[in-house]
Amino acid sequence: MIRDTIKQAQIDAMKGGDKERLAAVRLILAKLKDRDIELRTASTQPDDDATTVDVLQKMAKQRRESITMYVDGNRPELAEQERKELAVIDSFLPQQMSEDETRAAIEAIKGELGASSLKDMGKVMAELKARHGTELDMSKASALVKAALG
Repeated sequence: MIRDTIKQAQIDAMKGGDKERLAAVRLILAKLKDRDIELRTASTQPDDDATTVDVLQKMAKQRRESITMYVDGNRPELAEQERKELAVIDSFLPQQMSEDETRAAIEAIKGELGASSLKDMGKVMAELKARHGTELDMSKASALVKAALG
């Protein structure tokens, strides 16, 4: 499980004295704990790896947005800190599908569902997330689905 890998990374960072990695791993574990608390009242419990990947993807997206803002705001030292955290977060994410693999998956789903227009985008996105949610950046996939249906 991904969560176990993250916990082991925390121990390794402590033993190795890698303070930057340790701080990033602790941020990840704190976000996971927050999500666990949110899910206590949920009627159905999602798969732990799916939850973990979802948290990691959101954290990665936040870091990418922050990097852009810091670069635009001429704050390279803060952008560099975000890049380091992003590298740690990315190290725990499963291998992402390439753009070609994503296009192929979209075409397959489009064919199965008989999707032909932008009205069907929601159905295609839902199926894509159900099948490949942990392997995709859904914001990038959304643009590809829109292009395929448009």
